[in-house]
This record gives sequence, C-alpha cells and structure tokens, in this order.
Amino acid sequence: MALLLQHPFLYSNASNCRTPSVTLLQTTKSSAFRKSRKWPVTVRCAAVASPEIGKEDVLVGEEKGRVDVVDYDWTEEWYPLYLAKDVPEDAPLGLTVFDKQVVLFRDGNGEFQCYEDRCPHRLAKLSEGQLIDGRLECLYHGWQFEGNGKCVKIPQLPADAKIPRSACTKTFEVKDSQGVVWIWMSHKTPPNPAKIPWFENFARPDFRDISTIHELPYDHSILLENLMDPAHVPISHDRTDWSAKREDAQPLLFKVTERTDRGFAGWWGREAEKTTPNFLRFEAPCNLQNNREIVDKNGVTNYFSGLFLCRPTGQGKSMLIVRFGNTKRSPLASLFPAWYFHQNAGKVFEQDMGFLSSQNEILMREKVPTKELYINLRSSDTWVAEYRKWMDKAGHGMPYHFGHTTISMPKEAAVVEHAPAGFVASIAASSPAKGGIGTKHAPNLSNRYFRHVVHCKECRSVLKAFEAWKNRFSVVAAVSLTFAILLSGRQWKALLLLSTAVCLAGAHACSTALDMNTTNFIRTHRRL
Repeated sequence: MALLLQHPFLYSNASNCRTPSVTLLQTTKSSAFRKSRKWPVTVRCAAVASPEIGKEDVLVGEEKGRVDVVDYDWTEEWYPLYLAKDVPEDAPLGLTVFDKQVVLFRDGNGEFQCYEDRCPHRLAKLSEGQLIDGRLECLYHGWQFEGNGKCVKIPQLPADAKIPRSACTKTFEVKDSQGVVWIWMSHKTPPNPAKIPWFENFARPDFRDISTIHELPYDHSILLENLMDPAHVPISHDRTDWSAKREDAQPLLFKVTERTDRGFAGWWGREAEKTTPNFLRFEAPCNLQNNREIVDKNGVTNYFSGLFLCRPTGQGKSMLIVRFGNTKRSPLASLFPAWYFHQNAGKVFEQDMGFLSSQNEILMREKVPTKELYINLRSSDTWVAEYRKWMDKAGHGMPYHFGHTTISMPKEAAVVEHAPAGFVASIAASSPAKGGIGTKHAPNLSNRYFRHVVHCKECRSVLKAFEAWKNRFSVVAAVSLTFAILLSGRQWKALLLLSTAVCLAGAHACSTALDMNTTNFIRTHRRL
C-alpha cells in the first residue's frame, strides 16, 4: 500500500477500468533541420538472436530521415520551484534552475518574491541572508531589498546620500498554482500565464493527494526516464511492499497517441492483460503525469494520478516534486501518518539511486547520443525512446541535452560548492532550512535528511518530536533504573524494571527513526 501511493505504475487492480478522455494533438513540424553528425562507433557484443523474432519486432523502431528541430528556448517556460506549503516563512530559500541560482522568500504580506541569488554589492548569496520586516537582507554588509528587487537600505551610506539606482537585484516572476510555486526564467520574454500547467484531477472536489519533494544526485533527464519506466518496478523495487514482485516482470503494451513540439502522450498496460488502462503524458519542460480511471460496482468513476514535476538543478542534479492522489483512498492508508509515506518514497528513490547515478556518469563520459548506448525494447522502453527523440527536437534550446541521435554537452564545467567550516558551519547546521542535525552540516544526497527532510516542514517537525521523545524516554529510563536499584520491595523493583525496559525500547525506536533520516544510504538488498 505504501508503494502504491508512492510510485506512478502501481495502482490497485480493477476489473472495470475506463480510459480518461484525451484530446489528440497534431505534431507541428518545423522547416529547420539539424545537421546530421557522425558519432563514434560503439562496439557491442554479438548477441545470439532467436530465429523466430527479428530485430524489428523487438526493438523500438527508428524514423527515417533527419530530425525535425522545433523552436525552443528553455527560459521561456515555467519550472516547478517548490511546494508552497514547505517554503519557510522566516528565512530565504536558495534554489537553482539548470545553472541559474535564485532565492525565494515570503515578503511582509506573505507573497512570494524571487530574486537572482546574489547581492549587487559584492555578489554574496542573498539566500544566506535573513528576513527583516518582510525585506531580504544580505548578511555580508546588511543591504536590504524588497518588492521588485529595489534596494531600500545600505547601512554604510551617509544619511544624506541617495541609494544608487544600480543597487537593485534581478527579479523572477513566480506564481502559486495548485500548491506549487512556478518560476518563469526569461528576462527577455514577458511571462506567459497560459503556459503554467493545470492538472485537472487535482482540481476535482474530492481529490486528495500526498506531496513530497526530493533532491537527487543525477540529471533531470535520467530522472524522467526512470519515472516513465514501468518495466523496472518489479525488479528494482522487489518486495518494497506487496505490489512489487520480481516474478511479475513481463512484456508491456504501449500505444503512442500524441507527438507534439512540447512532448508526447499515450496508453500502456500489461501485454498479458491485453489492455492499456494507464494514460501517460510528458509535457515540456519536465512535467510527467500518469493517470487512471476506475469505475466501481456502483458506476462511480474514481480518479488516480501520479504527478512528477522535475526541475533541473545543475549538471548531475535534479529536484523532484512528487504528488500522488485519488478521489477514493483506501481506508487502510488513512491509518498511516503522512510522514510514513514520505519515508517510503525515500526508500523507493534510494533503490534506484545507484543505477541512475552510474548511468549519469557514463552518459557524461561517453559523449554520444543514447542511440549509441541504449538497447530500447518495444515491450519495455517505448516511453524512454519517445522522450529522447523529443530531446532531439527541442534539446538545442537547452543548456545541454542527451537526445536519441543528438547531444550538446555542457559549455561550462559544473561548480562544486563546499560547506562552510568550523563555528560558522555549526551555526548554519542548526537552521532546518539550510543545514543538518548537529554536526551533519555537509550536504550529502545519499543521506535522506538532505534529499528530503530539509525540504519538508512536516518531516522536520516529526524528527524534532522523535528527538525530544528519545531524550524523555532516556531520562525516565535512567530514573526508573536508579529507583529500582535503591528500593528493596520486589513488586516495586519489577514495576520499575519494566518501566525501564519500556522506556529503553521507546528510546531505541526513536533513535532508529532518527538514524533512518540522518544516515547515508547503503543498498542492503544487493546480492554480494
């Protein structure tokens, strides 16, 4: 049940499924074509093919001719920046989109403001600053900014001097839509509100969802590949709960119904069931949804959605907002607190992390399109091939991309930021919005705390509660044990020793919960 609510491809079985209504769009072809390029030949093993099955029947087909390139500018898009409910109310939040660093905060009126994450004075990060009366203050020299990026205070300026007009910071347009903060990245083209995605199921009256946010150590395109790949679920997530079993790995059916300049869509299902009840849609720049409609015995339609909003956060990094919801939730699910499902989502991402990180490394090292590296099967990899082919059309308008037949490598090397050291680091670590627990202040995405907890208000509060209860249990256990030693009555000794045992068990349970969120992940079910 936990994985059912945390993975796009695991929905409860139902005999009566209805396909969601779909509007088919025609592909708009551009007259511009990318010049063909010869890539280094990749040497592969000579696999023995079955005489009954030809290559054309097994592998995803190849289109003839050149790739149609479409007009695309990555800055003229709305990117999912953060869950609105998790934006700190008392501190700025530093975020990135590709290599652009921005700072998000709430002003004195509770409205979202977003600036370029650098002070115009000496380029210090504004996200390391603080909020004073709704204004963002740079902690280097105390310059303060408000509203449209205007500087309103410079402590070092003489009393009769005016603040220079150039002392302002660049701003970005942000909008709160359906609980997600979206950012428009272009400074040349005015924001286009019509491009903000709208998800119909999440607007339904009885629709309820569980939303989490995760920072991941691999490229957003590899993350999207993983999220649109139902074939890996039974293997990689075997026995994570009852809905994923490796013996259920089998051929899948895919039906592509839309190919547009902004993405693709279609249906999928298990080949053995001869149906395709699940509808998947990818839409630029990095939004993916997987929907299903199930009609119950009373004729009522129940809607299920897995929504994945990916944001590129630099080379080899990405941030993901996961939203699972439905109009009919299992009574069993209501027995578990929301943070339990957050933890289960963390487990799912940890199971894929090693594979996807190594895949990222190989793509960067080989520097060839995925056609030269992947073996895409019709019965498992159709969506992956569709996504990389869409990258062929639009990737030229991105800072870098890995397409099916084209690539463009990053023009600038990735910048690795180091955590501060010493006393400053320990102070930064004490802030839930910026650092870790105690001395765990060096960000490490193999640690669940830095992948999720620092971004989730609910999980941070739960961890604080576990810490407090662990301390309480430990104190009570120590007191009970002391009295058990001092008192002579057998009944009192037995009662106090029992109390000690219960408190120690409670402290151990709390400590286990804390360790689960603050210890670097090691894949334990790998066969060694």
